[in-house]
Amino acid sequence: MRFFSDNAAAAHPAVLEAFAEANRLDTAYDGDAWSRRLDGVFSGLFGTDVRALWVTSGTAANCIALAAMVPPYGGVLCHREAHINVDEAGAPEFFTGGAKLLLVDGPGAKVTPEILAEARGRIRADVHQVQPSAVSITNATEYGLTYSPEETAAVGEFARSHGLGFHLDGARFANAVASLDVPVSELTWKAGVDALSFGFVKNGGFSAEALILFKPELASAAERLRKRSGHLLSKGRYLAAQLLAMVEDDVWLDNARHANDAARRLAEAAPGRLVHPVEANEVFVRLTAEEAASLRAQGFDFYDWGVGEARLVTSWNQDLGDVDRLAAAIREL
Repeated sequence: MRFFSDNAAAAHPAVLEAFAEANRLDTAYDGDAWSRRLDGVFSGLFGTDVRALWVTSGTAANCIALAAMVPPYGGVLCHREAHINVDEAGAPEFFTGGAKLLLVDGPGAKVTPEILAEARGRIRADVHQVQPSAVSITNATEYGLTYSPEETAAVGEFARSHGLGFHLDGARFANAVASLDVPVSELTWKAGVDALSFGFVKNGGFSAEALILFKPELASAAERLRKRSGHLLSKGRYLAAQLLAMVEDDVWLDNARHANDAARRLAEAAPGRLVHPVEANEVFVRLTAEEAASLRAQGFDFYDWGVGEARLVTSWNQDLGDVDRLAAAIREL
């Protein structure tokens, strides 16, 4: 009974069917029938003209987006716990050719305009210090918290007023949208977001993520960076087909709702143990080593998260019987 990562979940049947359907001769790279449809389908989803590029990983989506808007001598304001800082092995610096991550703090891995302004105010406007070129936030955050449309727009206004690009790491963007129950436009371009890394693999995809560009002038650089970094696959139709299968019938949203519902069930079983509010599909709980061992002895698999804490992640196809069994086991501790 596995609750350690939605990265390990199975691919949705619709994705596998789309993959099989794409298994025929077509134009190479991104000139195929599936890839040519991405801009229109995602523009319809977001209610504005976008450029949609398939890539193979969230790391590639994040780093191509940042490299398209940040020069090698620039900086990216982001939370200290952001995935681009903690879990991408220096990939943002590699893709950008040396840009620096400018780290800030904030509860639940969230940042505010006030936090960003304080950090920016500490940077001298001279050639001896790295000047910020962009802001990057994660929704839902690494601790499962969501940015509301108002919170996102506030960060977007800070970025705009300081001439900074605005990147949104949406590895669990679907879970944030499902939790907040708002139009995707309110969490993205209407709030000032320039580029979105739209995660699908965690949410039932197989091997494709989407880089959504709301700022047209970023498209040419992003396309060239995708090629230069080795992410322009010759058979891109397989990736495009997966994204279309997830988006066109709202599979992405249905999957996220199921995962979020499973997480809420676990949260209700552990109100006194919660480290952070549960707003998406991650549940952080306080457990002693003995309690964690007891749960594992009953067949539950999860990550330890530092000392005395554990992370439980629910997936799009999480068996609700397993969820209820874990909830009951937590209540019994």
